[in-house]
Amino acid sequence: MGAGARLAGTPDPMHYWDGVGGVRLAGDSWGDPTGPLILLQHGGGQTRHAWKNTGKILGAAGYHAVAFDARGHGDSDWAPDGLYGQDVMVEDLKCVVAALGNRRPVLVGASMGGGTSLVAVGENHVDATALVMVDVAPRIEIEGVDKIQAFMSQKPDGFSSLEEVAEAIGSYQPHRTPPKNLDGLAKNVRLGADGKYRWHWDPRFRPKRHDLQKRENRLTECALNLRLPTLLVRGGLSDVLSEEGAQAFLKMCPHSEYINVTAAGHMVAGDRNDIFGKSVIEFLSRVVPVGDAPLHSATELHPVNKGPAGDIVDVP
Repeated sequence: MGAGARLAGTPDPMHYWDGVGGVRLAGDSWGDPTGPLILLQHGGGQTRHAWKNTGKILGAAGYHAVAFDARGHGDSDWAPDGLYGQDVMVEDLKCVVAALGNRRPVLVGASMGGGTSLVAVGENHVDATALVMVDVAPRIEIEGVDKIQAFMSQKPDGFSSLEEVAEAIGSYQPHRTPPKNLDGLAKNVRLGADGKYRWHWDPRFRPKRHDLQKRENRLTECALNLRLPTLLVRGGLSDVLSEEGAQAFLKMCPHSEYINVTAAGHMVAGDRNDIFGKSVIEFLSRVVPVGDAPLHSATELHPVNKGPAGDIVDVP
């Protein structure tokens, strides 16, 4: 089941792995397969392509970076039962870890993928070497979630042109420069038999506002359980993770490090990929260095990305 035909120019997946219930997961990888494993999980409504530039940066630094489409997204299968909660996505993550040889990974997750990573580590489902959470924490802002919901719910009958798709994306991300070439949008949509363009994701997937309190309670417990090296990256323009939400997480996990990328919105890696990639490399070079044994406990951490004003380093 899918949204329609893939458009010409849509990159083919480098890999496929079996997730829970036979759902096939599509993925890409970069770097040395013998280097430290880094699993990159995208946000809701995104694809593995959100990590392409970051994956290349990590691969060039000697890491084995792997990004995969979550079920119901991109080139991965849609869930036959239409279920896309954190539990099943954690199980999919475990399947990918197993397929890659059960090596201890670094988990890097944006938004939805960050929540999956936090649950995977905080509830001891995955034995990770480090955790990087991108614009996500137990406490998030309802207004930001509502905007995501509105964006994902528009045009249920499809878009008539790629120009309409670009306009919809531009309305949601006004801080980004509109693309001059629309070919890059091919990977974000599918073409239906009726000639309409539809988003790549399963329309049954939606952020659920009424579950936010339950989600916050669960992720808070997970945050309190963290003992591994942890980095929180916030987009300074984000309306999903506020500065208050970030500071609340730092109190739950006091050994964690924090970077505020001031010129980025919720899609931090896409907005300022250069800064994001360098920040993650700097963090990982200390806690999971290439060629050396990684640190294993919070007592071995030496946080350096801490500023005097609320433990923030603003990266312009």
